[in-house]
Amino acid sequence: MSRPVTWSIPKAFVATCFSLLALGVAAYPQHNPKDVQPFRIALSDGLPHMYALLRQSRLPQEEEYPGVADTAGVDLDVLKTLQGAWLKDFNWRREEREMNSFKHFTTEIEGLTVHFIHERSADPDAIPIILNHGWPGSFLEFTPIIRNLTSSATTSSGKPVSFHVIVPSLPGFAFSSPPPANWTIEDTARIQHTLMVDILGYRQFAVHGTDWGSAPSYALYADYSNATRAAHFTFLPFVTYTADQLAAANISLQGTLEQKEERLTEEWLTTGNAYILDQTTKASRLALYDNPLGQLAWIGEKFIKWSDPRQGTGPSLLTYNEILRSTSLYYLTRSFVSSVYVYFQNPHGFRTEYTKPATDAPMLFSAFGYNIGFWPRALVQKVGNLVSYRNHEFGGHFAGLDNPPALIADLREIGEYWNRTV
Repeated sequence: MSRPVTWSIPKAFVATCFSLLALGVAAYPQHNPKDVQPFRIALSDGLPHMYALLRQSRLPQEEEYPGVADTAGVDLDVLKTLQGAWLKDFNWRREEREMNSFKHFTTEIEGLTVHFIHERSADPDAIPIILNHGWPGSFLEFTPIIRNLTSSATTSSGKPVSFHVIVPSLPGFAFSSPPPANWTIEDTARIQHTLMVDILGYRQFAVHGTDWGSAPSYALYADYSNATRAAHFTFLPFVTYTADQLAAANISLQGTLEQKEERLTEEWLTTGNAYILDQTTKASRLALYDNPLGQLAWIGEKFIKWSDPRQGTGPSLLTYNEILRSTSLYYLTRSFVSSVYVYFQNPHGFRTEYTKPATDAPMLFSAFGYNIGFWPRALVQKVGNLVSYRNHEFGGHFAGLDNPPALIADLREIGEYWNRTV
């Protein structure tokens, strides 16, 4: 009679299996196929109409506005150059193919269609992270950094780190539904929590936010602290301090970089933020709804003015082509007006009172030299458990385009402080 076969299972293997079971959906998220649908960008049918309007659009002559340059908005010569490049050199179909190289999805939450990119790391211990864009940005702000973040890397101290990356389009932006009346940034945070926890199955995750995207990211950090276990910001949903307010709070600036950043913030507060009042009180910019050149003038000026003046030179990827593909996305998705409603629906979306939420989750902050808002370390400490503060001389408001390597490195520092609880 043959002897029974016995199997010896290594203890390490058993421990690994139990560890993965404990992590459950946090390590291997599952979702109902009915809840999440693959999505492919296909907007080329709108190109003939867009280009017809561009060809018909006439710009004023230089002599009509002598000596104005960029002091009253976008420089007329720059706008002419952009218009010419849009008609002659820009290739939307090529850009669309590049966008579709990422995994896009849509899902329905509270009656809204939510569009998002979801790129997973091969590492089962990767940290799930939401990247929230602002206005006039989109998911395109983060396409240069997504694949780097999913790759295995190390933190500054050598700890392994990688990310499962989720990039939602905010309500009213790109392929996400326009929000209903009275929709707030807290509502956006709530549906993003639903997306991460109930639909994608990530019970704990990190967030990153810039511009308006900092508002739902901060709400997730403050109000959903059991799930949001780390946060990184390049912008805060708090009104910046003027130089006088900093002095009154006994906050001194450190070095010439901070002095320059505060000066640029003062200039923006004085001459560069009139669009906020306009979009907060008169969001229905219907004159620009079907006006690609008008949208280019409005959006392009922000990309140029808010970025490092060395844009387009390494490490910056913010070229004229990038401005054209962002504007094309707004126009072809008919989301210019609906995106502006984030201002109208959140007139107090940027808070004046600095308060600290009851969470021990780590907060990290990155300043970039040419951003339109500057928050010294002492201010950031007022609103979270600040564990890392970095200030970069190169870069501006759109850090994922302005200085991708610095933003990638700073986001990876989340791994220094990440402790998943199960």
